[in-house]
Amino acid sequence: MSILTINAGSSSLRLSLFAQTENGLEQLAGVHHKSIDITDPFLLENFIASIDGVDITQVVHRVVHGGTRFTVPCLIDAAVEAEIKRLIPLAPLHNPPALEWIRHARHLLGERVLQIAIFDTAFYRSLPTVASTYALPQELCRKHDIRRYGFHGIAHRAMLHRWKAIRPEIKNGGRVISVQLGSGCSITAIDHGMPVDTSMGFSPLEGLLMATRSGDIDPSVVIYLQRQAGLSAEDVEQLLNNQSGLLGISGESNDMQELLDSDSPDAELAVNLYCYRVRKYIGAYLAVLGGADAILFGGGVGENSSQVRAKILQGMEWSGVQLDLFDNNRASGTETCISTVASRTDVWVIPVDEAQVMVLDAAAINE
Repeated sequence: MSILTINAGSSSLRLSLFAQTENGLEQLAGVHHKSIDITDPFLLENFIASIDGVDITQVVHRVVHGGTRFTVPCLIDAAVEAEIKRLIPLAPLHNPPALEWIRHARHLLGERVLQIAIFDTAFYRSLPTVASTYALPQELCRKHDIRRYGFHGIAHRAMLHRWKAIRPEIKNGGRVISVQLGSGCSITAIDHGMPVDTSMGFSPLEGLLMATRSGDIDPSVVIYLQRQAGLSAEDVEQLLNNQSGLLGISGESNDMQELLDSDSPDAELAVNLYCYRVRKYIGAYLAVLGGADAILFGGGVGENSSQVRAKILQGMEWSGVQLDLFDNNRASGTETCISTVASRTDVWVIPVDEAQVMVLDAAAINE
């Protein structure tokens, strides 16, 4: 059995190939394309050509939004594709490319190869009602499936899976705050393996400040812009998803390292606000969990920027979090404990391996 994983983000593409060996499922190949503006089928075609001789039996896709219907991995058929399409308004940056990659894979590999969808929202299917409910008329919410769905579930599961292996003596991982920082950013509070709150909600727009997304914002701002600036709903959607966040505040870039290297006051403000928002959520989730056994950093920024991690955790000694500056500075894309021995909460950088979670979910379908 050989499994191809297709993990399409809002601006990236990760392709991996796994095969069944004597030691279990092992990764044979992988590639990461950044700053992808379109779903170029040649990226997939070239990857498949590079692994010539391997018979791909399954393709596993990361799909961001599964709504209330898809809470477990499933085989992709026409009905599943139709539902993913129906949910596009809730994940306009992610579900459209996911559908395109499904079609590209089918075209290149044929109908005989099984295609499986793994949904980011599935991890949060059992969020407590107090964490999943908006303070809106409940009849309206039930009619239109309005709730907090949560996203980046595969990434947070990957961090939790690795943390449990690092500290097996802590039952089900204990109390964990996992922080996924990339183009999209989210944070999740996990209590002994179960997510109890998360920053992204009805769509991936809610929560932390991101590369081009605003994160939390007063809804009245949207109404005000429509009335006073004459913006349409489509204009506002474009503004909040593609022109805000680090890019909107700095006016120059959505790349964290470029902003850290910049001497612009607006770039400095963008970085400081980004880190402040994360720190504020960590404080909230410490309250939700009653403390934490671990804070885990993943994602492109979370794994590679010691400056961002230090800014986020500065002044948090009151909560029992003590950062080891030497270990933090040397941790870049590698699994590293960055807290001191005296810290009551472990702080780790954990490279996020979404492909492993995806392939294990896919293999389980066949059992």
